[in-house]
Amino acid sequence: MSVPLYQAKAEFFRMLGHPVRIRVLELLQDGPLPVRDLLAAIEVEPPTLSQQLAVLRRSGIVRSTRESGSVVYELAGGDVAELLRAARRILTEMLAGQGELLAELREAEVGAG
Repeated sequence: MSVPLYQAKAEFFRMLGHPVRIRVLELLQDGPLPVRDLLAAIEVEPPTLSQQLAVLRRSGIVRSTRESGSVVYELAGGDVAELLRAARRILTEMLAGQGELLAELREAEVGAG
């Protein structure tokens, strides 16, 4: 029995739904990084990062290789970086709309005061 596409998409977005995972993906947009660099940039405990990297690896979004005694992670494909850029554009539009609403509310408050 196959999973409906909308359900598969929901599972995909749920898998992305953790701040550490998003931060890892953002950092990997610029190229492969060893775990020690990810730890320094994200400032979480090693077991937490390891757990989140395992989720991303199992999903196929990142891949890891061993280089001179350290594990290096990289994005498995460019589409993830494009998805993150699209999310940034969407959030920018959403926040711009909220800023406009806030300005309107402040103007209304001054006019009513």
